Amino acid sequence: MLNAQQPIGIFDSGIGGLTVANAVSKALPNEEIIYFGDTAHLPYGDKSLEAIQGYSIKIADFLLQKNCKLILIACNTASAAAYETLKNYIGDKALLMNVIDPMVEAIANDTSIKKLGIIGTKGTISSGIYEKKLKALRPTLEPSSLATALLASMIEAGFYNNSVSQAIINSYLAYPDFQDVDGMVLACTHYPLIRKEIEFFYHNRIKVFDSTDIIASSVQKVLAENNLLNHLKNQKHHFYVSDFTPAFETTARIFFHEEIVLEHFPLWD
Repeated sequence: MLNAQQPIGIFDSGIGGLTVANAVSKALPNEEIIYFGDTAHLPYGDKSLEAIQGYSIKIADFLLQKNCKLILIACNTASAAAYETLKNYIGDKALLMNVIDPMVEAIANDTSIKKLGIIGTKGTISSGIYEKKLKALRPTLEPSSLATALLASMIEAGFYNNSVSQAIINSYLAYPDFQDVDGMVLACTHYPLIRKEIEFFYHNRIKVFDSTDIIASSVQKVLAENNLLNHLKNQKHHFYVSDFTPAFETTARIFFHEEIVLEHFPLWD
């Protein structure tokens, strides 16, 4: 039986999912978060479907051992590749969420959006999952997608909000199919850090959807529906990575907006 005092588990292929973890911690300050970044295998965007499913099951086992009441896949690539597999694997041991379904619901409910751009990793874009789910909810919506392979590594290297990053972003957004879009989906949890640059390219004329506040609000709703909101003050958050370099800890602050300590947990040893 799940109870409200159990932690929330969040995982990603690396530390980009910390953008989502940070939003969840702000929306739900009483909740304890256990984060796992699979830095040994990043990026997931160029891994096979079977590999991502295998990684996800192993990480889910780790989070279940940590007694998590809800597991959030804070990675678009893993959400596309492994959500159904994990749903069957976890069963009723914990609630399970991904970052795609809440985004799709928010976009589909926004009737001001007629033509939509989608940017993300090769794995997410090649899966076609956003187009498929959006078409099911809003058949008249016109989605166009583009794999933007350089952006995640660019952000992790600290290149954003400068002339170098703006030039790369502008090059991608000049994609002909993105002409006349009135919405843009940031289908990677790294991309909230370049949201302002994307808005600048479009002169703030379009609506940009990123996963931070949308997912945090959805987590809050799911916990409330299951009577699992923690009304007591949280314990300390814990952040684990499967491979560790001191640079990760520095970069992690960029994504979480405050100093955190990453613990090395060699899950694959």
